[in-house]
Amino acid sequence: MRARQLEVFTAVMRAGTVTGAARMLNISQPALSQVLKHTEDELGFLLFNREKGRLHPTPEALELHPEAERLFAGLEGLRRKTSDLKKGQAGLVRIAASAPPSMSVLPKALSALRQKHPNLQLRAHVAPIAALVTMLRAGDATLALALDDQLPADISAEVLTEVPFCCLMAADSELADKAEVGFEDVQAGTLISYRSDTRPRNELEQAARALGHRFEPNLEIDSSISAVGFVQAGLGVAVVDALLPWGQFAGLAVRPLSQSPYVPLSLLTLRDRPLSQADALMVEELRASCKAGKADIA
Repeated sequence: MRARQLEVFTAVMRAGTVTGAARMLNISQPALSQVLKHTEDELGFLLFNREKGRLHPTPEALELHPEAERLFAGLEGLRRKTSDLKKGQAGLVRIAASAPPSMSVLPKALSALRQKHPNLQLRAHVAPIAALVTMLRAGDATLALALDDQLPADISAEVLTEVPFCCLMAADSELADKAEVGFEDVQAGTLISYRSDTRPRNELEQAARALGHRFEPNLEIDSSISAVGFVQAGLGVAVVDALLPWGQFAGLAVRPLSQSPYVPLSLLTLRDRPLSQADALMVEELRASCKAGKADIA
């Protein structure tokens, strides 16, 4: 079954009618019917029974359908990839980021890039760090931002800046009266922070231990942004990165974490894969954005 035949078969299975399938593929009904008939002739068996204007798949068609869908998805992916490569010649930036940089550094950098180069095509994704690595390897992103620099050997990490931690609490919390909050303060009540075996959690545990304190969250989170709702609901105090613009969330007070450790904000790329000119322009803006923003997160 050739690519065009695969498209027609999949479209008919999805639409159930020649009219609907032809509309999906933007071709005429006679053209689609001809391709479908030619496909059945080549296969040597019917794919559909025609009854009252509808096409009912035969048992053979039903058996072929799952594999056809898988192959069709791969074909669509290949088409997107070739389209991306074509756009890349004119300027396509594909960047992925975890939540904190996607809400702070990335918007500023993209805005600056757009002002200087309005014709560039931009594609941004928000994902956890494990997914960022997968996206870089698959070519779905060529640049990524994450709060870590300890990555697999095939991933290059350039530290753009270092980010301290801060504390989120309800605006009426007693801790909101303090200029800064210490490890001993947050551990006194319900502590909300990163799950174990993550870079931020490891940094916080080591820093607390060095000061003679413990750091044992009662409510663990995967992403710092998820702490907002928990703190607003009065569940406790959160220790999170100071990169996200926490002041925009209602009902929260934000205070620095006393003697805070730092976690690196890194630009991730696939090692040994050259960057396009558009990617290089994006990197320049990310560096500039981080340099300008150091005072805001210090």
